Parts: sequence; C-alpha cells; structure tokens
Amino acid sequence: MDSIYVLIPVTTILLGLAVAAYLWSVNSGQFDDLDKASQSILFDDTDTVAPNDEAPATPPPAADGERP
Repeated sequence: MDSIYVLIPVTTILLGLAVAAYLWSVNSGQFDDLDKASQSILFDDTDTVAPNDEAPATPPPAADGERP
C-alpha cells in the first residue's frame, strides 16, 4: 500500500511531461503537413525540362555520310 503513495505522483509527473511534449509539438508545427514526407519520395525536386528561351541541344549531323 505504501508504494501507491510513490506511484501516483510519479504517474502524474509523467502524464504532465507527456501533455507538455504534445502541446509543444502542436505549437511548433509538427503536425502541419503530414502528407509531405510521404509524398516527397515520389516527386523530383529538380526540373529536367530545358527553359523556354533555350532550345535543347541536338547532335551535329554526321560527316561524310557516316551514321553514329
């Protein structure tokens, strides 16, 4: 029975720490965008298309009728 006098305050302190950690994570924006991390692997970050003002490079024609 004496152990319950220790366990109740320890449990209350741990509960308070868990609530404080949850409130900190909500206020710091941890739950703002839950889908970004799971979808970021599916899409490239860089553009592979040439800009509009530049034409894509084409190889020069083969000399003397040779084919590449």
